[in-house]
Amino acid sequence: MVKATLPDGSVREYEQGVSILDIAGSISSGLKKAAAAGKINGQPTDLNRTIDEDSQVEILTLDSPDGLKVYRHSTAHLLAQALKRIYGQAEVKLGIGPVIEDGFYYDIDMETSLSVDDFPAIEKEMKRIVQENLPMVRRVVSRAEAVDIYTELNDPYKLELIRDLPEDAELTIYDQGEFFDLCRGPHLPSTGRIKAFKLLSVAGAYWRGDSNNRMLQRIYGTAFPKQAELDEHLHLLEEAKKRDHRKLSKELELFMFSEEAPGMPFYLPNGMTIRTALEDFARELQRQEGYDEVRTPLMMNNRLWEQSGHWDHYKDNMYFTNVDDTKFALKPMNCPGHILVYKNSLHSYRDLPIRISEFGQVHRHEFSGALNGMMRVRTFCQDDAHLFVLPEQIEEEMNRVISLIDHVYKVFGFEYKIELSTRPEDYMGAPELWDKAEQSLRNVLEKHGADYRLNEGDGAFYGPKIDFHILDALKRNWQCGTIQLDFQMPEKFEMSYIGEDGQKHLPVMIHRAVYGSLDRFVGILTEHFSGAFPLWLAPVQVKILPVSGKYADYAYEVKKSLEAAKIRVTVDASNEKLGYKIREAQLSKVPYMLVLGEQELTDRTLSIRKRGEKDTESAEPAVFIERITQEILQKKMD
Repeated sequence: MVKATLPDGSVREYEQGVSILDIAGSISSGLKKAAAAGKINGQPTDLNRTIDEDSQVEILTLDSPDGLKVYRHSTAHLLAQALKRIYGQAEVKLGIGPVIEDGFYYDIDMETSLSVDDFPAIEKEMKRIVQENLPMVRRVVSRAEAVDIYTELNDPYKLELIRDLPEDAELTIYDQGEFFDLCRGPHLPSTGRIKAFKLLSVAGAYWRGDSNNRMLQRIYGTAFPKQAELDEHLHLLEEAKKRDHRKLSKELELFMFSEEAPGMPFYLPNGMTIRTALEDFARELQRQEGYDEVRTPLMMNNRLWEQSGHWDHYKDNMYFTNVDDTKFALKPMNCPGHILVYKNSLHSYRDLPIRISEFGQVHRHEFSGALNGMMRVRTFCQDDAHLFVLPEQIEEEMNRVISLIDHVYKVFGFEYKIELSTRPEDYMGAPELWDKAEQSLRNVLEKHGADYRLNEGDGAFYGPKIDFHILDALKRNWQCGTIQLDFQMPEKFEMSYIGEDGQKHLPVMIHRAVYGSLDRFVGILTEHFSGAFPLWLAPVQVKILPVSGKYADYAYEVKKSLEAAKIRVTVDASNEKLGYKIREAQLSKVPYMLVLGEQELTDRTLSIRKRGEKDTESAEPAVFIERITQEILQKKMD
């Protein structure tokens, strides 16, 4: 007999050689039906794998993240089999077909250039294979056997993958009907378990991400256990296309890009208005929290980056130049500059905490293929701040930062998730300092009552961090805010304060950002609000529409009153018909329209149309100005 210890701690006994599927069936018939794969001692495995000794066992179902990955990876194999059936076994060379967020892709090499027009035929063949309900069977092969198989197929990609595997690696192939693929698995028991899938797009991709390698075709797809889930996902994808910040930016004239500066955004007046409003909002909150704002140079001597460790960790993504025969670098981070500001004067323990903030422009090289509007750029503004604190002030200051981030995200209506990232492989400093820092972050989160996920090994090279992942209107995840605890930089830069004992001591450094990249945050907000920004952020808050030129003077009189109250307003004094003007105002997503005609001129009133509402109301200018001013101050999100 062998013992299977389940995730809830319960232990069950079975005869030696029992399969994962049989274990699932012994627990409940419903679990057996829902099972997609399993784990033995933490390692993912197929349902037909057996246990021959006491083991930790977990059943992966389709409603779990790991189970869904198995489901989608099996669908990638389904795609590969369909391609080989349609275009020929020898014609289709397979690269890799991993699971990605919300779906999968498969890289292929074939002479025929595919487009979305080919997808219906490929999907039809995939459905035929599902109907055949082919078993997906794992077999172990020796390295020599694997090399012989793929040499005969003349498949250089699989041969390269085999060559790069460790000598002691177990090689496995999965068979389904006439198709087989080198893969470590696990997979669903059969193709018939795949219910709902959709091919989405095709793009070029260098083999293994190396531009020196051959360009392959990458087919993206997604799959869900239920058709309703797939339909909902496809609806969200369509909605995302409508909300694409690059599309909306052109329509609303927010920002632009030019071949003269790839990956570097140009802010147009409307976009600059939004960015300035975001900066002013953060500045006021930081002023209330005791931050001092600074400005540091864009370019500094390379020895500074060598001292900080950024050169070792970021040199491939940094921009360098020579000035007077000395190597300089555009800053990829603001922290070394803030350290120099701190060291500019002596500090007593009574001065701490010292909070330094900056809307600092940084530069990081990204491959051209990775650039994505405002979401991935080569230069961006960070709302950076660095707090220099006494060791006993760490938890209080971090609590204040968490409260600040929580307040800002609530203003925008964002839900968020928290992730604690721990020591990476290329960490800097002593392990005991890392242990201390990580425990401090855990203490802060637990005392704050925050739910968080542990992300082991993903901390910054100088310290562990707490990351905040916001969820937008389409429930997409964006990592924005971050808090990083750093015992390393103060030591490397010989920072100090004079303690109560009259001796020099090392301060602790806290790195902090709320928006993260201000540019990306603008892109996220554009999509989150679908361009219909809340009143306080809207580039144009009020648009005045005189019915005809007869009422233009009154329109400009009202405009002057609104501008005096610092309300952003424009007048459409064109000769177009009123209906056209209203439609144009609606397309520009302006929060308020004021229609002025004979009645309004006579009564000295305004006919007010609010965005998204059919009804109009009448009010005197002074009343409207008071109301809209209060709404801006309250930062209402409707």
